[in-house]
Amino acid sequence: MSYKIYPLGDAAACIDLGNIIDESINKKVIAIRNRLERFSFDGLKDIIVAYSSVSVYYDPILVKKPGLQQATVFDFVRSKLEDAFHQSLIEEHGNSDIFKIPVCYSGACGIDMAFLSKVKKISKEEIIQLHLSKIYRVYMIGFLPGFSYLGKIDEKLEIARKPKPIQVPAGSVGIAGKQTGIYPIACPGGWQIIGRTPLKFFDPGAVMPSRLNIGNYVQFYEISEEEFNDCLVVKDTETKH
Repeated sequence: MSYKIYPLGDAAACIDLGNIIDESINKKVIAIRNRLERFSFDGLKDIIVAYSSVSVYYDPILVKKPGLQQATVFDFVRSKLEDAFHQSLIEEHGNSDIFKIPVCYSGACGIDMAFLSKVKKISKEEIIQLHLSKIYRVYMIGFLPGFSYLGKIDEKLEIARKPKPIQVPAGSVGIAGKQTGIYPIACPGGWQIIGRTPLKFFDPGAVMPSRLNIGNYVQFYEISEEEFNDCLVVKDTETKH
């Protein structure tokens, strides 16, 4: 497994293992993150994990202290990233803990279902079954707080993003490229929306604000419009109490 390390300005650096969607690489970047958390260094402010990379943000003033052996602050941080790559161990937990997520694919919930069916020349029923057939890995959380990037979808469902984003409601389930994902809040979105879940995926007041986290596994199951609306009513009642 190869990597490259490069600066992101004067207060951040990235170790990149390749711009691909690969489960083994994603497990390695999680291992690197865990190693950096366990063996931190003065000045480290944040660690951001993506599909195949880890970025660290640091305070160069705190990093550059008397006795620093490396020529520059970046050289020091690079040595820490290199150590994390070589010393980190991948922990295999299996996918026994699978998050079961209800999705309504019909009516207004699947606003792009007809478009996808026409472009891909497959029925809406087959689209649903293909989407339900996979157990997806959460490769990263980003773009929005709690937005989950899940992969990989069936090749028959791969499709480009919209040329122009539209407003989508919270819980919208979309696909783009080889990915599927869940919008945690109402916002502009460019993915093709095929369904919607009534579950809440981001709560800033919770101990764990994001329902899903990198390394989790997800499996969708279908619910009807009636079940979806019933869930929304229950959730709204709970919020008011």
